[in-house]
Amino acid sequence: MDDPREAAIQRLKARRGFRQHLVTYAAVNGFLVVIWAITYGGHFWPVWPIAGWSIGLGVHGWSVYGERPITEAEIQREMKKGGDAHPREP
Repeated sequence: MDDPREAAIQRLKARRGFRQHLVTYAAVNGFLVVIWAITYGGHFWPVWPIAGWSIGLGVHGWSVYGERPITEAEIQREMKKGGDAHPREP
């Protein structure tokens, strides 16, 4: 993706998608806690979907905010190293 405008649009869409994921996460898990509370508590079973979904949300957040795009300088540096991990067939 060489077009800076297109790259910026993709980053903005990714951030918007993460925010939507976060709101959905909070709403659904909040609803599960309410269901747990109005059914007289007991074992806090909402912890399981909350824990599982938290892992997915964390990975999504990392992909949007933690990973940085590959730069041309990194590509050039890697090319200079050589050591092709997958040699090409002749």
